[in-house]
Amino acid sequence: MKWSLFALILGACIDLIVGDPHSLPHPVVAIGKLISLLERLFRRLCPKTKGGEITAGALIWILTAAISAAVPALLLWGAHWLSPWLRLALESVMCWQILAARSLRDESMKVYTALKTGTLEQARYAVSMIVGRDTARLTEQDVARAAVETVAENTSDGVIAPLLFLALGGAPLGFFYKAVNTMDSMLGYVEPPYKNIGCIPAKLDDVFNFLPARLSAFLMLAAGALLGLDVKNGWRIFRRDRYQHASPNSAQTESVCAGLLGLRLAGDAWYHGVLHKKPYIGDAVRQIEYEDIPRTCRLMYAAAALGLVLFAAIKALLIF
Repeated sequence: MKWSLFALILGACIDLIVGDPHSLPHPVVAIGKLISLLERLFRRLCPKTKGGEITAGALIWILTAAISAAVPALLLWGAHWLSPWLRLALESVMCWQILAARSLRDESMKVYTALKTGTLEQARYAVSMIVGRDTARLTEQDVARAAVETVAENTSDGVIAPLLFLALGGAPLGFFYKAVNTMDSMLGYVEPPYKNIGCIPAKLDDVFNFLPARLSAFLMLAAGALLGLDVKNGWRIFRRDRYQHASPNSAQTESVCAGLLGLRLAGDAWYHGVLHKKPYIGDAVRQIEYEDIPRTCRLMYAAAALGLVLFAAIKALLIF
């Protein structure tokens, strides 16, 4: 277990320094291809009924999660057999690929740069790379809001939750979590043709993110205190608005971010040409501005640092 602890720390440091170079192959892409392969397979094999599609979704989930954890576990076992140092190097790279703090910051800052020095069209394009909503109608404030919401929500999904699973079970459990998250992203829609086949992946994603989302919210509150933000308002909005979302987890961190920065987030949004009515999160103490994007990134980084220290310290106490 000590090798996993050192790998977690090294991987987190590499992520902060290097990020996610687009030129390098990424394991999550392989997980996505596996999900697509299994989806095609089980859509053919299972009955085209509600029960058949739900069964297909369950089989996809089981196989994808099992393979995503088993492959890195076998690779690490083989590497350790050759040399513990090789295992440390390999698991450090795996941890780096699982974490997304730097890439989340880099992609959101592209939106910031476009809003600050470019055109609205450039900003809309930049934000379309990190959100699922339609961006053609977005104003400058809408673009900034979408970027802030993405960083706030993914502070849990892309940073704190992976750190927690890596601390609990090393890279194999980290890849298990990424598989759960990726299946929800690819299959967990409420519209056809994914309504039935995505039912199990969506619900299990909620289950596995239940604790991480709430830990992330409290880490963000602590980070807000370190950064001199309005923690009292952050706590108030968190308690009031943390369930103002279709997902039981997404608004946990969004509500904290909204309160700490004095912003109103969420609200109605267009997806694939259809308007989705959504409640607001937070109060508009002030109008959102593009400078809120780097503010949210600093909040995410601070929460990630606190999470790494906390999880690594607990793991170290259990090991040593």
